[in-house]
Amino acid sequence: MNGYTAVAKILKKEGFEWMACFPANPLIEAVAKEGIRPITFRQERGGIMAADAYSRHMASKGKYGLFACQGGPGIENAFGAIAQAYADSVPLLFLPDGPGSYKSSVKPNFSGPQNYQHITKWSASITNVNEIPDLMRRAITALKNGRPGPVMLEMHRDVMADEIKDLQYELTQKYISVPNINDTRKALLKILHAKKPVIWAGQGVLYSGGTKELQQLSELIQVPVITTMPGKSAFNEDHTLSLGSSNRTAPKPVWTWLKESDVIFAIGASLTVTNYGIDMPSGKFLIHSTNNVDDISKEYKTDIGLIGDAKETFKILIDEFKSIIDDPNNIKIKTKIKNSSIKEDIKQVKEEWMDEWEPTLKSKIIPINTYRVIYEINNHIDHETSVVTHDAGHPRDEIMPFYTASVPHSYIGWGKTTHLGYGIPLMIGAKMADPSKFCMNIMGDAAFGMSGLDIETSVRAKVPITTVVLNNGTMGGYNHSLPHAMEKYDAANMTGDYAKIAEGMGAIGIRIENPEEIGDAIKRAKEINFNELRSVLIDIKTQQQMEFSIYS
Repeated sequence: MNGYTAVAKILKKEGFEWMACFPANPLIEAVAKEGIRPITFRQERGGIMAADAYSRHMASKGKYGLFACQGGPGIENAFGAIAQAYADSVPLLFLPDGPGSYKSSVKPNFSGPQNYQHITKWSASITNVNEIPDLMRRAITALKNGRPGPVMLEMHRDVMADEIKDLQYELTQKYISVPNINDTRKALLKILHAKKPVIWAGQGVLYSGGTKELQQLSELIQVPVITTMPGKSAFNEDHTLSLGSSNRTAPKPVWTWLKESDVIFAIGASLTVTNYGIDMPSGKFLIHSTNNVDDISKEYKTDIGLIGDAKETFKILIDEFKSIIDDPNNIKIKTKIKNSSIKEDIKQVKEEWMDEWEPTLKSKIIPINTYRVIYEINNHIDHETSVVTHDAGHPRDEIMPFYTASVPHSYIGWGKTTHLGYGIPLMIGAKMADPSKFCMNIMGDAAFGMSGLDIETSVRAKVPITTVVLNNGTMGGYNHSLPHAMEKYDAANMTGDYAKIAEGMGAIGIRIENPEEIGDAIKRAKEINFNELRSVLIDIKTQQQMEFSIYS
């Protein structure tokens, strides 16, 4: 067999079931022969974004996204999406074609490992066909272990055409670490003796499959939970101990508890400072639990560091709590938890926040206020059987505080570098992960321009999704930073009949101009997705607004 067949057989053995791709790459034909389904996207970024979503949903179950493309323009075009996956700590396997082992060091040929080394956790090239088993073992081991991130193995065509004499390959394993028991007990005692502690839960909770353990610990110690943007859905936002999820906008309880807390227990989060998140206030005692030692004291001084898997860390904390609470010498801790008024305090702040925002959420103005769109989605979607995501810019800032994520992976929060157009392919990947889910992305008209053609991919591949376009004819907020450019030259303004474009790609287009029509459109979209297996685009005529859930 040649190198491509060998790689395909290894992928099959490792449990890969489908591969996002953009031709030409001989691996596409090789995996098809092995029963791995290739899905061709309209551009490289879209394929990687779909693989990204699949990994976010399935990594806790040992399944990962896979993408292949040609060398030259393909590997060059893929750069942005791999960079986004690296920033968001998403494990996916990237198998690009190479220019040829004899060309890779000759300028201006594009060398994969040289150019991708800073945005992948591991990268290499196949320069000898007999090295394939070892290189694939290293690649997939890196994919499964440690800090999640993309892994790249470049395949040079001249080498891959050679015959491999004997393919010997054993399945790779995932290894889980746990923190030091003494540090864990010290951290728990600090939380239990704190005046106003808070849990800051990140995407690592989802990757570890530790959502049940997070809820159990929160309830036992009566400490409220904030989730990060990538961690949104790790904790049920209908729960009485949920403060909500944060990006640079957040529910009012998030702002209140971060400001007033004395101890912050961050788990499953890198605590990387980003323009699209809330900075941690100074003067806090920080307990930081992560699977990556490089995160410790990276941006904020860590007072207690716990290195290990989030789920396993929760289990240790729960066991430690039970031993502490059973000790007669700790009666004060038991009394404090029993008499806690934390749930009533959270409820009060939530009610204040919702009373403040209710007129906006129920606005009847035309063109439609974006918050009314979010309100209607919240009230006409089955949160437990749906997957929703935002797109970059104002849609993210508007949706994140108000959309309720109730079960794990019911929302994909993303965006340390916020590439426009991520939403459509993310929902294709989410639908591949679980076809029983209603998958909806909400994006602006500028974001549609970045990935809108992949609606045709969803139609062709029979992976039906629903896209909501907030069609306000402009890039949100840019009129404040580009007033003269926009007034004189119409910069950052745009027009389009996106429902009509979707119809041209085989999807169903629905146009909405009245807020009262939104609920029925969502119901209809779901019916079409499941009964006709067709994608739907809901083009909603909205207006730009500059009001956000931000409290200093």
